Amino acid sequence: MNNIFVYCEIEGGAVADVSLELLTKGRELADTLGCKLEALAIGHNLNGIDKQLALYGADTVWIADDRELAPYRTLPHTAVTCGVFEAEKPQIALFGATSLGRDLGPRVSSALHSGLTADCTSLVIGDHQDARTGTKYENLLYQIRPAFGGNIIATIVNPDCRPQMATVREGVMKKEQAAKPGKGEVRQIDVRKYLKDTDLAVKIVSRQIEERKLNIKGAQIIVSGGYGVGSKENFKLLYELAEVLGGEVGASRAAVDAGFAEHARQVGQTGVTVRPKLYIACGISGQIQHTAGMDQSAMVVSINTDPEAPINKLADYAVTGDLLDVIPKMINAYKANSK
Repeated sequence: MNNIFVYCEIEGGAVADVSLELLTKGRELADTLGCKLEALAIGHNLNGIDKQLALYGADTVWIADDRELAPYRTLPHTAVTCGVFEAEKPQIALFGATSLGRDLGPRVSSALHSGLTADCTSLVIGDHQDARTGTKYENLLYQIRPAFGGNIIATIVNPDCRPQMATVREGVMKKEQAAKPGKGEVRQIDVRKYLKDTDLAVKIVSRQIEERKLNIKGAQIIVSGGYGVGSKENFKLLYELAEVLGGEVGASRAAVDAGFAEHARQVGQTGVTVRPKLYIACGISGQIQHTAGMDQSAMVVSINTDPEAPINKLADYAVTGDLLDVIPKMINAYKANSK
């Protein structure tokens, strides 16, 4: 009881990256609180899933394995999740801010009257004092997320209701195996204990799954362009540089809205979150809506005609100049000096 639970998204026997990221963060939070980290896996044919989750620190793996639970349907997954949470009473429950997590999380929160913070970018344990009553609370979950269009960063706490629930954006947390793997103790869930006939009213007749052709989230090098690139034609220079470096092309929302690049390449608060080894920002001003999606990059290089552009404060190297001049020089220099 009062442990940390992570709902794990599973497709084709593989755990989603966002769930592994949450387990990594959950392990850190559990160590801080001195409690256990528990993973909730719901689906079908989940043999061996406990070993995957234990590598990322799960002490206990709750498994609901039934043909009615795969692929994902709202009502059965909600019923099982609520049943487990009501019985185990976790203090914290984490979901990915994916289409699945955004569907499931609010339903579980509503049923348990717990509250939910959506699209978090950071999670920290801390204390809180109510300014009105003076009541002090210890070891609350600080649920941190951009607010008011990304113009401020809000810290949200839930002092009284449990579990403290949050959905977390994909890519904002580090994904790494635990230094000491969890025990991965398996607890089988009696699915029929929680499912009612009404939970199975909706049937999936067929599914059409198209593989993602563009994986900008997994790219180690990203050359990203903003509205300052000027045109779709000028974006071709970014593709040339990305090809030379073996990277991918990203874009700010302003560039996407202007038609310079497709939405799948959008980096930022309303796009994807990335953490490459190298992020080259070309003609990007550096508003918080964009930097929220790339500020965890290992190295940032900015190319901008404005030496006072906000992106330069984040950049490790700031190049002041016209990208139409700078990028061809970078391409030529790389070709001349690479083996």
